[in-house]
Amino acid sequence: MPHVEICAETCKGCALCVRACPKKILRLSPTVLNQKGYSPSECTDPSACTACRSCALTCPDVAITVYKD
Repeated sequence: MPHVEICAETCKGCALCVRACPKKILRLSPTVLNQKGYSPSECTDPSACTACRSCALTCPDVAITVYKD
């Protein structure tokens, strides 16, 4: 099953990945702040991920890795 790993400390919460995800399974965390004070992205439904990599390709901080198991 594909899965998304987001490095919370690298993410600056720009939400480009949220907009790029065709399955709409990414969001900015409503409860987590990283050390820089940003709300990082998180995956809300890992089972719905198709490993299209749209999120990773749009991330300017290279904070997202998509694995296709």
